[in-house]
Amino acid sequence: MPLTDLPLEELRAYRPEVAEPEDFDAFWSKTLTAARSATFGPAEYRRIEDAPLHTVEVYDARFPGWDGQPVAAWLILPRGARRPLPAVVNYIGYSGGRGLYIEHLLWSAAGYATLVVDSRGQGHDTPDPDPATTPQYVGGFMTRGLDDPAHHYYRRLMTDCVRAVDAVREHPAVDPERVVVAGGSQGGGLALAVAGLVPEKVAAALVDVPFLCHFRRGAELASVGPYPEIAHYLGVHKRVDPDAVFATLNYFDGLHFARRATAPALFSVALMDPVCPPSTVFAAYHRYAGEGKDIRVWHFGDHAGGRSSQQHEQLLWLRERGLAPETAG
Repeated sequence: MPLTDLPLEELRAYRPEVAEPEDFDAFWSKTLTAARSATFGPAEYRRIEDAPLHTVEVYDARFPGWDGQPVAAWLILPRGARRPLPAVVNYIGYSGGRGLYIEHLLWSAAGYATLVVDSRGQGHDTPDPDPATTPQYVGGFMTRGLDDPAHHYYRRLMTDCVRAVDAVREHPAVDPERVVVAGGSQGGGLALAVAGLVPEKVAAALVDVPFLCHFRRGAELASVGPYPEIAHYLGVHKRVDPDAVFATLNYFDGLHFARRATAPALFSVALMDPVCPPSTVFAAYHRYAGEGKDIRVWHFGDHAGGRSSQQHEQLLWLRERGLAPETAG
């Protein structure tokens, strides 16, 4: 993979001016208030009694998300650990869902409770019944509702992600003051969004090679992945005003969530990433307002970033900040 963006010294100074919508806060306040009002009740947890695992308890969860619609998740608890536990709410990369619970055992092995959140319409267990209001590029979610931020796909998904934090903080096994949001790529962008939308509920954020940041830059530079869906859409729909498209996406840009965050955060960026150009990551990182932020730079990393080395960095970073469970280390 070649280098895909600016040299590192320029990335460290890259602070683009991206104006946010004047009603950004009002838009999201209205959105989250409506979601919390339209609920089917508290989250539900069904224990998987025949899970062939001896060190964890696994629960098939449903919690109320956008418009009160049930969102699937896995809750994984380390067996025998002292409670209440710090928790990691884990968001998933683009086009993926929660998958199988055996894919998500790292955090429980370190002693954390883990809530693995399904992505509506992307996974198999949470449908997205809200129809698209504009033509969409085949196979993608980026262009769903591009004519109006009120109908855009990421309004629904980001709302689900906030409600996941609401739900896990109410679980009796979880310490509500030690909830960490985490994810890579789309999951990293979602973790960043939640850190900005409900900063008082997030103890730390792990933002790994994040997507959903600096959309215009991403659409201009990324060669593969979701950002090119925007370019394809604009290339096909010649009568659509690009400024109007990016005005819609502006309500979901990680740069705006970043400046509202207060929790410490560990970012990562890969300089050979063709999916999430490094400048989009640094733009969000530089705007991140929480104290104690840091970033790991993987010079020869592609979109997988630092892989397991980044996970090791995350575990150590959380421990240094007093967010490790008593059973870890």
